[in-house]
Amino acid sequence: MSDPVPSRSCLVLRLAGPLQSWGSQSRFNRRDTDPTPTKSGVVGLLAAADGRRRGDYILDLVRLRLGVRVDQPGTPLRDYHTVSDFRGVRLLSADVDASGRQKRTKDKFTAVTQRFYLQDAVFVAIVEGDASLISGLAEAVAQPAFPLALGRRCCVPSQPLVIRPLERPGLTWSDPLELVLSSVPWQASQSHRRALRRQSGVGPMIRLAATFDSDEAADSRADVPLSFAHRERAFTTRRVRHEWFEVATGFDGHETSGSPTTSHDPFALLGW
Repeated sequence: MSDPVPSRSCLVLRLAGPLQSWGSQSRFNRRDTDPTPTKSGVVGLLAAADGRRRGDYILDLVRLRLGVRVDQPGTPLRDYHTVSDFRGVRLLSADVDASGRQKRTKDKFTAVTQRFYLQDAVFVAIVEGDASLISGLAEAVAQPAFPLALGRRCCVPSQPLVIRPLERPGLTWSDPLELVLSSVPWQASQSHRRALRRQSGVGPMIRLAATFDSDEAADSRADVPLSFAHRERAFTTRRVRHEWFEVATGFDGHETSGSPTTSHDPFALLGW
């Protein structure tokens, strides 16, 4: 008699904040962000919530299926930095001397760095896996061991992270990942909803882009962490599928794009 197949469930996260940054290819002085959350970023968030340190085991988290839906894409922001030593001396280089101390550069007193972020973005991130593991992670995210961040430590969430099921108690969803992607209500901010209503006359339903893990897919992303340890950081690829999901907006569909939501809206020019 074969062993029973373990039950599976989903944990649904709302990733929203003033700033997010999900870098998958950042190097040296340029720190880019992907347009959507990376698997390494989501796994890192879950590991922090669960109290795991950088060198701890994470392969159980890596094996979870990930799906990300773009509810509010946000806008890019570039943060320009200059770095120098307050004493006016040359900066340290990556080279070290015989004693292991960093050498100073020959003539470099200022370094330039550029860091990129997403402003006011909202994503629905869903992880699917063994029900007992998902249940434990849900409780950990609700009461995290370490502070949680949206890609970088400076990017803190502005809303509760866990989205609870609609028709059952608890923190986890029992449906498959693809069905949950179409079931979770639209999470965009009210200002974004009003702007879409004015600009495009969106009706009762809206189509939202989503990407999720699929072994049969042709596309791939190199954002799967094998270790977060400082000297052993390594990544591999995963296969992903891109789909559109229709989600209810809550609009009745009678207004047109040219119909104002109020008789006078002084904040419309600001996009609020």
